[in-house]
Amino acid sequence: MGLRPQRRNLVVWRQSAGSADRHGDQRITHSGRFRRRVRLGMRLALLGLLPPARAVRPRWKALLPGTVLLVTAAVLHGSAAASIMLLPGLLLVMSAPLLPGAPGARRTELERELAEYCTNAQRTDLEATLDRYPDDVTREVREVLSWQAAAAGNIRWPAMGRR
Repeated sequence: MGLRPQRRNLVVWRQSAGSADRHGDQRITHSGRFRRRVRLGMRLALLGLLPPARAVRPRWKALLPGTVLLVTAAVLHGSAAASIMLLPGLLLVMSAPLLPGAPGARRTELERELAEYCTNAQRTDLEATLDRYPDDVTREVREVLSWQAAAAGNIRWPAMGRR
């Protein structure tokens, strides 16, 4: 003998697709297809906004107060306070593209490019090429390569062997 299912409060969340309206006509609802297309459109819009968001990320410290000052000046349009806030807001917003980018952006791009060297033969060729240049020039590339090798578990410690 099993437990009795708890089905006391059943709620119909939506009617079936072929339900009749008040005039008795059958209508077909396409709300599921519409919702799916709206969700897909939102995802594509967010994917389209990712590259500009990466470009703006290091410059937000100038963009945020500049935008706040410009919006406040627009709200207080015509007053003396609006004219006082407008110029600094414009200066902050216009100077944001002139600020240097994030220091980690270059390293992230370098990691992405070096990840293409996945076989041992490719990595050996790359390291042989790097040996032709001074260490201070290739330091960052060597750091990324050693980090990727450690993450992949390709480093052999003399006493431990391979993990």
